[in-house]
Amino acid sequence: TGVAMMKFKSPPVNSLSLEFLTELCISLEKLENNRACRGVIITSAIPKIFSSGLDITEMCGKSTEHYAEFWRAVQEMWLRVYGSNMVTVAAVNGSSPAGGCLIALSCDYRIMVENPKFSIGLNEAQLGIVAPFWFKDTFVNVVGHRTAERSLQLGSLHPAPEAHRLGLVDELVPEEKLQEKAAAVMAQWLALPDHARQLTKSMMRKAVLDRLVAHREEDIQNFITFISKESIQKSLRMYMEMLKKKKS
Repeated sequence: TGVAMMKFKSPPVNSLSLEFLTELCISLEKLENNRACRGVIITSAIPKIFSSGLDITEMCGKSTEHYAEFWRAVQEMWLRVYGSNMVTVAAVNGSSPAGGCLIALSCDYRIMVENPKFSIGLNEAQLGIVAPFWFKDTFVNVVGHRTAERSLQLGSLHPAPEAHRLGLVDELVPEEKLQEKAAAVMAQWLALPDHARQLTKSMMRKAVLDRLVAHREEDIQNFITFISKESIQKSLRMYMEMLKKKKS
């Protein structure tokens, strides 16, 4: 059909580890290079979670070289998804905080399961960290400046109905209809000539993509400086302890 289905499967919560991000980028590159592939539906193979976002263990107690390698992989993932020539549809079948939200935001269209227990948002502020400018730009381009500003400052996670009301997701559907709806939306987008759609997408997104490309090394250095601070390391350790307690 010219449409690929990409399913995240990295138990327990599809954390975006260095390995996961590398695999994701390789998979996207293969699809981009496959002339027969015109679109990709991105979803999760794990119930109740789309992706929990960046893997905290990659950012805690590691070397500066590791932080640089990890952050470059995060940048690469976003550049590939946000700048993809393919039609990208996020079929969000569970909660999607932080980096998981970024992946969904970077797609052309977002469909989420109609379940108030599932939430989505850039909640970095809650962990004592700051969403970088390109996360922010992607968010602003979807929901507008005021909604993004409030949501980012409060580190809000929006339940599915609220996410839909804010325009963070385009549609809500019952879980059993998600794949069917994603396929229907994909067909609608693929009905257009590829070159016209691709050039329009590039025109809309180029300034945001170019901004990261121009400041990529600076952005990596900013991340290393920030994440290496003892106060930040301490809040990440506390967050990891809290997660361990939740599990037990």
